[in-house]
Amino acid sequence: MLTAGSILIGIISLFILYILCKIFISPIKWLFKLTLSCIAGGAAMFVSNLLLSGLGITFSINPLTAMISGVLGIPGMVLTIILQGLL
Repeated sequence: MLTAGSILIGIISLFILYILCKIFISPIKWLFKLTLSCIAGGAAMFVSNLLLSGLGITFSINPLTAMISGVLGIPGMVLTIILQGLL
């Protein structure tokens, strides 16, 4: 038979579980979105390398440049070209 104390403990346990899920799921979602945008940025840079290599414009594809182009999009790719020209 359930008592009021055991029901209260169950409710508190569910509340704590809910809070823990909220704390840990948010960073995982953020990390997943960042990973997907890095993959998309690397793929965009690869396709751009194929299309623009005839003009002499190439990208060095590494995790940092893929992240920059994935997060910032086309301005990130332009930034990568400018930084590559400066260095």
